[in-house]
Amino acid sequence: MGTRTVTVNRKAYHDYTIEDSIEAGIALKGTEVKSIREGKINIRDAYAKPRDGELWLLNAHISPYQGGNRYNHHPTRDRKLLLHRPEIIKLASEVSQKGLTLVPLRVYLKSKRVKVELGLARGKKVYDKRRAIIEREEQREAEKAIKSHR
Repeated sequence: MGTRTVTVNRKAYHDYTIEDSIEAGIALKGTEVKSIREGKINIRDAYAKPRDGELWLLNAHISPYQGGNRYNHHPTRDRKLLLHRPEIIKLASEVSQKGLTLVPLRVYLKSKRVKVELGLARGKKVYDKRRAIIEREEQREAEKAIKSHR
């Protein structure tokens, strides 16, 4: 089976410079999986943080499942990310020493499992964001000029 992207965190690409990325599983409840399959997840303000030798996804909002009952999940609860111990130790050390942040870049389904692509990110300064916007606009104008010239 292939992969199906459920959501992409475009804000992360705007606010951060992504230095590395890693795939992680995520521990979910049944109603959370059903909501994610419907695309009802928001990772815009989410981030990952090491705590007690484990990696946790914080501030990810998964809407309650419509067909659920009173045992439905809380939308913004902390969710454990599933990685091997050496990977967790490596990421925790990089985050603490180098001033980096772990940001979810996208959530996708891979052979019936929900996966999160985490990015090791460094925050951009305001002038870097402006420069990126200007470069993007120049690229669009160049492409438009090439199309109209043909």
